[in-house]
Amino acid sequence: MFRLTRLIGVFALIFMCGKAGAETAEQIMQAARQGDSQAQAKLASLYLLGREGLEKDEKLAAEWMEKSANQGIVDAQVVMGAFYDRGIGVTADRDQATRWYEKAAKQGHGTSLAILGKNPAAKGSVQFNYQAMRFNAARSIPAEYAKRFLTGK
Repeated sequence: MFRLTRLIGVFALIFMCGKAGAETAEQIMQAARQGDSQAQAKLASLYLLGREGLEKDEKLAAEWMEKSANQGIVDAQVVMGAFYDRGIGVTADRDQATRWYEKAAKQGHGTSLAILGKNPAAKGSVQFNYQAMRFNAARSIPAEYAKRFLTGK
């Protein structure tokens, strides 16, 4: 009987932990408003992708992502660079984009280093086109990183 009770307790704990790990948009929003930088990036991602019942809103996505980026979240800084490169939720501004990429590069972010032409491996390659790389990266980074923020991977 003790084993059965213990087994039921373990399954209950697993079930509760699984439920507790799934954050709702409201929980994320509350944490973001309280200044949680990861929650701010998650909320920005929800707005960018239009998930969890939130309407797609690029301006709100940029506002929340910038809050996260200003707290030093390197992936949020990269996303802000891409937002400014492409004009997603903000006015396109290459200089502002470069500033965000530079902040991430100072923390050793490989993609940012490559975008800025500061990646030593890329420098030795033949005819590497940084302009095209930056354009392609800015196109794929927002959605790719938003999914990372939401999945925690």
